[in-house]
Parts: sequence; structure tokens; C-alpha cells
Amino acid sequence: MGDGTPLEPRELRAWTGYQRMSSALQARLQQSLQRDSGLSWADYEVLFALHSSPGGRLRSLDLRCALGWEKSRLSHQVRRMAERGLLCREPNPADARSAVVCLLDRGRRAIERAAPEYTARLRADFLDLLTPAQLDALAEISETVLAHLARDEEELADRPSAAPDADGPAAAR
Repeated sequence: MGDGTPLEPRELRAWTGYQRMSSALQARLQQSLQRDSGLSWADYEVLFALHSSPGGRLRSLDLRCALGWEKSRLSHQVRRMAERGLLCREPNPADARSAVVCLLDRGRRAIERAAPEYTARLRADFLDLLTPAQLDALAEISETVLAHLARDEEELADRPSAAPDADGPAAAR
């Protein structure tokens, strides 16, 4: 864990540059996606994950983990997309307690139309601006931070939850 000291100018430059770049790039990509395909960023993420999976099907839990979303967020997004005929939700034949999210033809056509335009915008506004060495460094940085965050999540999940102590401050009143 960090020591809480103020950021050095170099650190501040890197952090604020990253934040500003990430926000501006994400906004540009989302606006282009909406304008060019009528899909929201969330629509695209779900459709892309399903399109990339065998048979265009994923268990809800696997889809949620692949996206890094909360259960309620995925549930609401799937419901809205199902209403638009992009996907459907079916009982999981292997486990009645879970569901499978399935890509429908309309959703497949939507992602297949959107992906080339999205990729072209991503290349033009980000990937093509970087050298191969910069791309490799960015990938390494991302993998390092994500691995650290995953380890922290595992450690938090392994800790016993802090239940209120009956003899704690509230009991002393």
C-alpha cells in the first residue's frame, strides 16, 4: 500500500495525463459508437462478449465476470437488450439456478456492423498514435495493475467480514 505522501510532479503528470486521456478517449469512442451504430457502450460490451463466445452463449455469471459488472447492472442491461431483440435469457440446462444469455440474430448483425467502425475509430484515435514499444509498455502496465487489483480483491474476499461486536462502542452506551 502507498505511503500517502503527495505525488511528485512526474507521478502527478502521469496520473492526470492518464485520467484525462482515458476519459476523453472513452467519451469519443462512446459518442462515435452511438452515432454510427445506435449502440451504447454497454450494449457493445455485452454483444462483443457474446459474439466472442462459443455459440454466442454465456452463463450470466461468466458474462458478468468477463465484463467486471455487478449482478444488478448486468440484469438490467440484459433486460433492456432483450426487449430490443438483441439477445435473450434462458434457463441454464446444466444448472437450474443460473441462466444463459444468448445472442440473437439481430444482436449478431448489430455487433458485426458496429465492430469495424469501432475498431477503425480506436485505431485512428489511439492505437495508431503509439509505437510498437509504447503499445507493449501499455499492455505491460495494464497487466501489472490488473494483476495487483485482482490480488487485492482475492485478499478482501478471503477476509472474514467484520460483524458488529456486541461488546463494542454501541454496547458501552
